[in-house]
Amino acid sequence: MQNPHVRPARYDILFEPVRIGPVTAKNRFFQVPHCNGMGRAYPSAMAAMRGVKAEGGWAVVCTEQCDVHYSGNHLRELRLWDAKDIPVLARATEQIHGHGALAGVELAHNGSFVPNLDTRAIPIAPSATATRGNFPVTAREMDKADIRAFRRWHREAALNARRAGFDVIYVYAGHDMALPAHFLSRRHNQRTDEYGGSLENRARLLRELVEDTKEAVGDTCAVAIRLGVGTLLDTSSASPRDEAEDVLEMLAELPDLWDVNLSPFERDGQTARFAQEGFQQEYVRFAKKVTTKPVVGVGRFTSPDTMVAMIKSGTLDFIGAARPSIADPFLPKKIEEGRFDDIRECIGCNICVASDKLSVPLRCTQNPTMGEEWRRGWHPEYLPPKDTDDTVMIIGAGPAGLEAAVSLGRRGYRVLLADRERELGGRVLRESALPGLATWRRVAEWRLGQLRKLPGVQLLPGNEITAEMVLEAECSLIGVATGARWRADGVGRNHRSEIPGLADGPPVYTPEDLMAGRLPTGRVVVFDDDHYYMGGVLAELLAERGCEVVFVTPDSLVSSYTQNTAEQGAIQRRILEQCAEVRTSTTVSSVEPGGVRLGCVFTGRQTPIEADALVLVTGSLPVDGLYRELEAMEPGVLEAAGIRKVVRLGDCLGPGIIAAAVHSGHLFARTLDTGLTDWTPFRRENVELGWDQPLPPGSETLRLLAEGPNHG
Repeated sequence: MQNPHVRPARYDILFEPVRIGPVTAKNRFFQVPHCNGMGRAYPSAMAAMRGVKAEGGWAVVCTEQCDVHYSGNHLRELRLWDAKDIPVLARATEQIHGHGALAGVELAHNGSFVPNLDTRAIPIAPSATATRGNFPVTAREMDKADIRAFRRWHREAALNARRAGFDVIYVYAGHDMALPAHFLSRRHNQRTDEYGGSLENRARLLRELVEDTKEAVGDTCAVAIRLGVGTLLDTSSASPRDEAEDVLEMLAELPDLWDVNLSPFERDGQTARFAQEGFQQEYVRFAKKVTTKPVVGVGRFTSPDTMVAMIKSGTLDFIGAARPSIADPFLPKKIEEGRFDDIRECIGCNICVASDKLSVPLRCTQNPTMGEEWRRGWHPEYLPPKDTDDTVMIIGAGPAGLEAAVSLGRRGYRVLLADRERELGGRVLRESALPGLATWRRVAEWRLGQLRKLPGVQLLPGNEITAEMVLEAECSLIGVATGARWRADGVGRNHRSEIPGLADGPPVYTPEDLMAGRLPTGRVVVFDDDHYYMGGVLAELLAERGCEVVFVTPDSLVSSYTQNTAEQGAIQRRILEQCAEVRTSTTVSSVEPGGVRLGCVFTGRQTPIEADALVLVTGSLPVDGLYRELEAMEPGVLEAAGIRKVVRLGDCLGPGIIAAAVHSGHLFARTLDTGLTDWTPFRRENVELGWDQPLPPGSETLRLLAEGPNHG
């Protein structure tokens, strides 16, 4: 019988070493630069996260972007303004090198992409322009002295990066958010000097930065260009062509590595709702035709066969990954060892992207340990053995219950996992059947696959568990993960009271109704006061089934939270295309026979419209009746049954996103609880105040304060 953990020979190509200038990567797995919401605010957490990637087998592990100067400051990221920033970066390189990987850093200046609200420096750009976002800030045009200064800042940052221990130094010209990319772009660059006009002139700064960097560190560090494809279309040409291809051909042999991706980021990091695995191949395959230098690209790669195809087809030399390396930091090692069933596949939901947008430590739907490596000491592959004699009953096999059962089983606990449905998976199964969300089913499938390997976990599908059954189960620890239900009264984030007249108007549906196949017909009002994905996908479902959909939301945008997952624009475009009407900044004020009455959220102005049905996508309530029944039992009843604790998990504790439910289940498995404590259950990084830095000239008041109260 064949050993299931022997890697087939066809995957050997993925583990060949690849030379990058003066350094060598041990295999073809390359964690490209990606944001993480930790950066310089949480340096230990950032470093530990990168170290776990290296431990998982990635040959190259890169940082997020690293600002080279305070005039291009991105609040959430790293910086190398001067040598004082080296210790933070050195902590990351030490972690990465500790597992035999190369460390890469993406040097960046964001130009007009950032308003510099914290440093108050006027942003700089190739030409005077408004900064990105709705900030009343304008970037000024760089003069020749500014360009020379920028080259100097970038060179000094490269030298400091080498001092910090990096092996690969990036020059960042991607995602339409960095100065070199802005110089390349006709849209951003209207200069008439040697840095504007022709493509050769517009590429001058990028060439100079790479030459400067190679001259400074190229004897020991590889120098890479990260180039964004798709935003340099020359619309003046009779047959528009992306000039990024010409840039790569022009500078083909200059860097040691090309990292080619799509711009802007909303195209590069598309969710699975809008793009399949490997979707970038058609945009980047040209690169290997014009350069002999290694090329890395991304495409949410999770299939080893797709990875091999990318190499053998001559599309890529390295399999680049950001999101798949977050979902499973040990993806390379699992492929190397032939443990394909153990790979946690990225589902392309972009909760990781939302973490960075919201400036919070990185999180992942599939991997609940992401961002918790340092502050909680969680490892994605190793859990401590059980340290109590508990036997555990988990009621509800949705994302929280499944994660809890897997992790408890891996710790060595005996677990009973029960669910009233015959097919386990809870909300994941229902939601993954909606348009564009098929990959979300992997949240349940991976955990069910792991459970089959754990003899200590007993599955009890098709069992409606009662309080009496809990008392008879002979388990000492009870986890109630019975989920949540969508509200049918219209109470949500904006509308805080029940919508009047619901009983007198058209039939009312909730997301549960639609996911169960109970679909309305005719003219349907979808009222989205949730603002994440559910309202949009249900409107899409109804439109596909022939309904005339009127989409109503109190927000000024459709599915506004998805700005954080980098898909809001694509969602709004699809809703505008598929729905008969879209009413933003509008609420459902009341329901009446034959229709609903809409109200402007600003003026209160009322507008009656006809409707055959109303779909409410508003708030959710926990289904916690069993938990409350158990907690309300007479003193001593639970103890007499051998039950020492009853705990709520996931949506039963607090309705939220699937990632939060998975994290809740994992927290329960690690700590045997999910409740609040009197002490902070994770490590913090605190600033230590002091006066050990030189004071700026003329800071007399600060000098007196530093010297103490006896001086004035």
